[in-house]
Amino acid sequence: MKKIINTEHAPAPIGPYNQAVLVGNMLYTSGQIAINPKTNELVLETIELETEQVMQNMKAVLAAADMTFENVIKSSIFISDMENFSKINSVYATYFNSDTAPARETVEVANLPKYVNVEISMIAVK
Repeated sequence: MKKIINTEHAPAPIGPYNQAVLVGNMLYTSGQIAINPKTNELVLETIELETEQVMQNMKAVLAAADMTFENVIKSSIFISDMENFSKINSVYATYFNSDTAPARETVEVANLPKYVNVEISMIAVK
């Protein structure tokens, strides 16, 4: 049985999807972009601030399912320019212990929703 996970501490879905779905002990998150949930505005000043907002949004979604980044087993990072990889990775790395970090792929894509520079989704387990 699936349980829908939504929180006001992350951006509201803008289409026919939810922030996350919990199935048993597995959490599947939708991709998060850098929308500040308090203002509903994009945070695009720098790629570091953009990535920080994405990770804060993901933190809120995980918390709504009573999980943390320690529960994450897989991350998918989509970026619009591979030149930003090291800056994105630097921010992302602050959220994980390198010894227990999840599996991950990082893919450069032609475009992302609202023309942002980074989108991240995760799979977590309790």
